[in-house]
Amino acid sequence: MCGIFGVVAAGSHENLNIIAANGLASLQHRGTESSGLVGSNGITKDHVDIIKGHGLVRDVITEENISRMDGNCVIIGHNRYSTAGKKKSGINCVQPFVVYTAMGTVAIAHNGELVDAKQKRKEVLHEGVGLSTDTDSELIAQMIAKAIALNVKCQYGQDIGDITRELAVTMSALNMSYSLLVMTFDRLYAIRDPFGNRPLCVGTVLSPDGNPEAFIASSESCAFPANAKFEFEVKPGEIVELSKKGIKSVWQMKPNTPLAMCIFEYVYFARNDSEIEGQQVQSVREECGKTMALEDDLEADIVGNVPDSSLSAAIGYAAQSGIIYEPVLHRNSYVGRSFIQPNDLMRQNAIKLKFGVLKKKVQNQRIVLVDDSIVRGNTMRTLVKMLKDAGAKEVHLRIASPPVKFPCFMGINIPTNLELIAAHKTIPEICEYVGADSVRYLSVDGLVSSVQKGIERVANFSPGHCTACLTGKYPVSIDL
Repeated sequence: MCGIFGVVAAGSHENLNIIAANGLASLQHRGTESSGLVGSNGITKDHVDIIKGHGLVRDVITEENISRMDGNCVIIGHNRYSTAGKKKSGINCVQPFVVYTAMGTVAIAHNGELVDAKQKRKEVLHEGVGLSTDTDSELIAQMIAKAIALNVKCQYGQDIGDITRELAVTMSALNMSYSLLVMTFDRLYAIRDPFGNRPLCVGTVLSPDGNPEAFIASSESCAFPANAKFEFEVKPGEIVELSKKGIKSVWQMKPNTPLAMCIFEYVYFARNDSEIEGQQVQSVREECGKTMALEDDLEADIVGNVPDSSLSAAIGYAAQSGIIYEPVLHRNSYVGRSFIQPNDLMRQNAIKLKFGVLKKKVQNQRIVLVDDSIVRGNTMRTLVKMLKDAGAKEVHLRIASPPVKFPCFMGINIPTNLELIAAHKTIPEICEYVGADSVRYLSVDGLVSSVQKGIERVANFSPGHCTACLTGKYPVSIDL
């Protein structure tokens, strides 16, 4: 899971760099390890401006260095949450990647993870192409460069920044999972794999008089500026071109049937105010909470939640059950999300820094504590103890997703099931481990029905969601 954002000017290039920086900042929840921007002035084919570094957007992109991108007509950016490649070392793993091709400079920002990366790496290396990183994203960049080289003789008379055919060739050679932004010197392309595994949408930034100022593409609509119009989500298997001329679909592969949108985008990753598959994420999470309450039969005094992404599910649970909602924990907003820290030690140290108990709310109360998931159990064990130490009479955990039992090979940092508590313990054993009075999860059917309830059916696209980390049923064969 990473955050990608791109913008291309419709006319004036003024403030394009600010739009890009703000867009990345709005996608900070999708990755906190590193950030980067790459921009082009739309004139020089072989020159780009680059800002990259480890850390948050606010630390990497500063007022001083962002001014280097004044006058750029197209910019793409990336926030990294590593699933492949070295975690912390090496600036060369920080995206967007830049490759110099037979048609000029191309930059790429990738959200996802290729399930067959090992095999693709062998193929690329055996063709004599050297790689500077161990990331699957660089593989995609080199495959695009190869497609350009093979087709360069056919480029005579073609719009010089247009690489639609080369991208289509590359897509046909890729397996899931990817949402991509690919930038040439004067335009960008938004691309989604045929399974639709990772979200991607496009929009138009409007001037005060309603005319287009810029065109944008983003992992989530929450990154759109206030004066932007949401246009559409990129279809699975589609290539969308964004240039000064506007937004247009330039290629459509046959989508997979059914689709395999990552269901954890709804459970955890996406921001509440984003729109995915035509649905407000907030509404889907509330529906999950309501479904969970319908599957439950618990008597309690209050419903609380683990801030922040489980709030919507807690509201839904409270509304359906008739048990009053009360906040029971305060979250320190200046500490990163423990789930996306890159190793266990950092995750565990972050827990006690992150939460405080609202003691007056919990004393002598039977609490339904709602969270979106239990992955390793470290956070929950600490929180249950904190609540009981503060005087809670009972703490009953209600998890708004099924148990996570299997590794993910498509963009979530769960490479094995060794750290997954539900893979090695029964629900009663989990309950004992975390110290709760009871533990209950939303069923797989309950989650899928809650997510798909509000999706508008579209011709040629059968709704579908990847639940592999919950069921072990992967949408494709896995290259282990």
